[in-house]
Amino acid sequence: MTDHSESKKTASLFDTDRRIRLGIWGLGRGMSFYANCAACDIDVVAGCDYNAHMRENFLKANPGAFATDDAEEFLKQDMDAVLLATFCPAHADDAIRCLRAGKHVLSEVTAFHTMAEGVRLVEAAEASGRVYNLAENYPFTPANRYLARKWSEGLFGDLMYAEFEYVHECRTLAYTYIDGLPVQPGNTVHNWRSWLQIHYYCTHSLGPIMIITGTRPTRVVALPAKQTLAGYPMNNEEGIGGAAPSLINMSNGAVVRNLMGATTNDTHIQRLWGTLGSAELNIGRELSLRLGGSGGSPKFEVRPDPDELGQLAASSGHGGGDFWMIYYFARQILTGEPAPFDLYTACDVTIPGILAYRSSTEGGRPYDIPDFRYKEERDAWRDDRWDQKRYDPEAIFPAWCDFEITRHFSRTMSDLIQHATGYRAYADWGKVENDLARPEDYSGVVERLASRYDDLLETYAMARKIADACPGTDGARVLSEMLALGEEATATSPAFEAALMERYAAIKR
Repeated sequence: MTDHSESKKTASLFDTDRRIRLGIWGLGRGMSFYANCAACDIDVVAGCDYNAHMRENFLKANPGAFATDDAEEFLKQDMDAVLLATFCPAHADDAIRCLRAGKHVLSEVTAFHTMAEGVRLVEAAEASGRVYNLAENYPFTPANRYLARKWSEGLFGDLMYAEFEYVHECRTLAYTYIDGLPVQPGNTVHNWRSWLQIHYYCTHSLGPIMIITGTRPTRVVALPAKQTLAGYPMNNEEGIGGAAPSLINMSNGAVVRNLMGATTNDTHIQRLWGTLGSAELNIGRELSLRLGGSGGSPKFEVRPDPDELGQLAASSGHGGGDFWMIYYFARQILTGEPAPFDLYTACDVTIPGILAYRSSTEGGRPYDIPDFRYKEERDAWRDDRWDQKRYDPEAIFPAWCDFEITRHFSRTMSDLIQHATGYRAYADWGKVENDLARPEDYSGVVERLASRYDDLLETYAMARKIADACPGTDGARVLSEMLALGEEATATSPAFEAALMERYAAIKR
């Protein structure tokens, strides 16, 4: 293995000459982090992924590094730490494997999938003497870091209530890898993004409230939400495809409404009420504060100035959050100062998702959230393996379906989602076009559909061919749901095409 620490050496952020040799296990999401490593005294020396094209991309970005599809061979490499971005339900077992191999671990969210896995992870990390961090990044946008500073200074008083949302309809990821390429073999769906119940993915909304206010969750309750969007392999009660709200008590007695899900409105809104002041934030937009201790107090927009490290983080992903995850991990390894999402806080932010989904399947039964810092609380959950019903990625089509036809499924489904929703936007906005505050906005919707109309026809035709060849299968069902959403008969008719192109030509004139 080539040692390229000298070529990447830069001034240390931690007043040390020591550098961390890092391997990345999972080169889809994992590759989002590597660009921040050099600035944090980290050299990327190894990568592991079963996808050949991801290994190739990794080696292009990290010449001289080691790459393999064999996890055992990967863990034998001379490295100090692993950035773990494997399949979500496998995080706990993979992290334990890394810890037992003597590696520090920075794990993508979430930390574990069952309570028993959480107990095993905590005790493996404690026994290893190695650092374990969770790569939860949403608390570290400039606005959230500003709120955390001001909250710690007492500006907002004590937390009363908050609403945090991570609503993200990412239907195509059920059929593609994170880099957008269709899942292979083409007659399958994604290993976990096709079915993981979204309650489990609670950390992007719950994490910020924990870091901003310094509280931890203590009790959770959730009701079932039954409606499911078209095109998901499982219904929302059993899998993904709808809303997933829960109510959570925090350690100071406040209540948080934590909302995740896939709906017809992606939102990342945060609202916090303290006893002295409140804050509202729509991530990527303005941050507004109301200060003065009353509901009618002045409300103004604020613009946080980043500190020196914040300026360094600004170019990294997720509003700077990806930089901070790497920075805090390296800092804990090199200085011993705990990261915001160390081993135990990782448990605090993961457990509410597991128990919220469990609560929703039991008609809203409330659950106390254990503190895994304490062995006696871990003992109560040591053998609890309650788990979501999992979907077999290869079950979307049974063996009797002709692979020469179904091998086109994952690409077709990914394209179909884009085309069907594009048509739907055109059709539905057309119904209220005269009500638009800015009528010219509709022109962009028309142009997007018209410019890709030939692709739409080709995709609809292939989707219909696959669905008709495999009636009664889950694959045929999700294709048919999207074709229905995209009004197949209307969207492919000569009359519709003529009207669309006439409208498009008028815009271009």
